Amino acid sequence: MSLVCLRLGYLPLIDAAPLIVAEELGFAAEEGLALDLTRMANWSQARDLLAMGAIEAAHMLVPMALAQRMGLGPATPDFDLLMVLSQGGQAIAVSADLAARLRDIGHGFGFDDPAAARDALSAVVDGPLVIGVPFPFSTQAELVRRFVAGSPLEKRITIRTAPPPQIAAALASGEVDAFCVGEPWASHAVETAAGALLVAGRAIGRRRPEKGLVVAHRFAETRPEETARLIRALWRACRWLDGPENRATAAEILARTEYLNLTPELCERGLLGRLHISAAGEIRHCPGFIRFHEGAANFPWRSLAALLARGIAKAQGLDPAPAMAAASDAFRTDLYRAALRPVGADLPAASSRIEGALSMPTAAAAEDGTMILGPDAFFDGARFDPDFQLR
Repeated sequence: MSLVCLRLGYLPLIDAAPLIVAEELGFAAEEGLALDLTRMANWSQARDLLAMGAIEAAHMLVPMALAQRMGLGPATPDFDLLMVLSQGGQAIAVSADLAARLRDIGHGFGFDDPAAARDALSAVVDGPLVIGVPFPFSTQAELVRRFVAGSPLEKRITIRTAPPPQIAAALASGEVDAFCVGEPWASHAVETAAGALLVAGRAIGRRRPEKGLVVAHRFAETRPEETARLIRALWRACRWLDGPENRATAAEILARTEYLNLTPELCERGLLGRLHISAAGEIRHCPGFIRFHEGAANFPWRSLAALLARGIAKAQGLDPAPAMAAASDAFRTDLYRAALRPVGADLPAASSRIEGALSMPTAAAAEDGTMILGPDAFFDGARFDPDFQLR
């Protein structure tokens, strides 16, 4: 059978694994696809190549597709997010100097207590604090804003952007004082002694969506069969990746020269949730540090789009109501459902929910019976009801 070739772009992060695994392990071929994977230098390149039609789909920061629908950034054709590829996988790190100051006041770098980390950081920082993120419209920026909200740091921070592979160098040079980035680049900063890991992204917000599968709206509308095949191939790859027995194999694949070009051990840290938080080799175990499938991780909740859009609108000084409505249209729950019904995937009965309401795995109504949703609580107890917010 002749395979249909689709060009997909990705950045060298462990959460690019679904695209790479789908091609390497044959999930794409099972759907009649060959994935031509292009490694990109930064998120702007991903956006621009997708807009120009140089690639058919991209591994992309979830908020990027929403910001584009809100009219932020350069004018491009509309983007659609077909599915979430990963949740979590990020960490906030601080410079070696800040780490030393934190230890001097007795902070233990527990990695799982955002409130304690924030309070300790507030105690040792009495001036401006520059925090790096990979893109202005990113889950990392959302996590940073939530992490500092209500603390003395809130009015002192400046958020600066740098591509993930360059963010450790930015920390080492003093360009930024801290950063929030996805693995393996947080661990790379530890490996080069540029800084120490302070807190896991998942501790700030459980199961925050990190990357999504994004296509141009025109592609989704004019090539529905290939769109459905691509969703199924990556869904199967995500399901395989959430098998604990498969994570070490995934690290070996990702580490290859043509993909992340790093050691398998460095790729394993985030995949196994076994993080080295300092150059001294201190280890913190963080179960569920990154999720690819379990607990309905791949479903593109429209309520999630609205929540992220509200945060972007607030940061940009925009009216949140039209922003939330525009962003919700970008999350293609209809295409996700249509692609995965034939393979018997668990599909929620609803397309929106109250975000941040679940503190433990919870049964929920599905199209066929019930399914288990993963916990999604925020450390500050916040909840978001899209029906209330849009009134």
